[in-house]
Amino acid sequence: MKLLFSEHKSDYPNYIFPYAVWAFPEAAETPADLFAAGFLPSSRALDRFYLCRHLRVDLARFEPSSENRRVLRKGAGIQFDLVPRARFEFTAARRAFYRTYADIKFGKGVMSDERLEALFASPITSHLLLFTDSGTGAEVGTVTLYCQEPRMAYYYYGFYDLNYYRRNLGLYMMTAAAQLFAQRRARHLYLGSCYSANALYKTQFAGAEFFNGTRWSPDTQELKYLVRREEQPVRRHLLETEDYVAGFLQGDLAGLAAASPFQVRLPASA
Repeated sequence: MKLLFSEHKSDYPNYIFPYAVWAFPEAAETPADLFAAGFLPSSRALDRFYLCRHLRVDLARFEPSSENRRVLRKGAGIQFDLVPRARFEFTAARRAFYRTYADIKFGKGVMSDERLEALFASPITSHLLLFTDSGTGAEVGTVTLYCQEPRMAYYYYGFYDLNYYRRNLGLYMMTAAAQLFAQRRARHLYLGSCYSANALYKTQFAGAEFFNGTRWSPDTQELKYLVRREEQPVRRHLLETEDYVAGFLQGDLAGLAAASPFQVRLPASA
């Protein structure tokens, strides 16, 4: 992959000079390579990615917990089907369903009609997971997915009937996806970013791990530390924060650097 560093606003008094790291896949690489390196797509064409703190489930270690099983029981009678995008029809009824959900959850007009339609027509959506209430025959939920099996699946957007909130339909959909791809022997299910306490529900799956900038970490206490840090004034880089380095990196920055998957080979001097 090729990297670009996009400068963000500086905090000069505290010597914080941040850059967003963008990755562009090269000819021999696939999206799964960039996901594994800690990047998420910033383009629905899958031609640009950004480095961030995001979560995945190591499905070899996934086994439904008692809480996962409780969620699955609450969804009893809701069936689901994995459908390639080529077999999916983006009907007017489905458009209206997704529009209603988006306006309520994200705010009216936040997801424009053009953006909504592009989601279902872009390479980032290779498959749909469709949920149907077997009692009524109504389609009550849809998940857009990017699948590159057996290496990975990416749980991107979920749309569902908010009248099913008492049955935890949104969480049921994610739990069902984890179980499905574990059964299909996919290696990882990617669940998106985690920068707030509201996103910590994604860690409820056995095998959950997050990208911390240099490696995939299964330590939920480390993740909670980083989430709490987001809520406070930050006056130094994370790797200059002594309690983090001592508590989660054993004080070994040299070892962390030696194990880093990122390496730049500088040209030989003339």
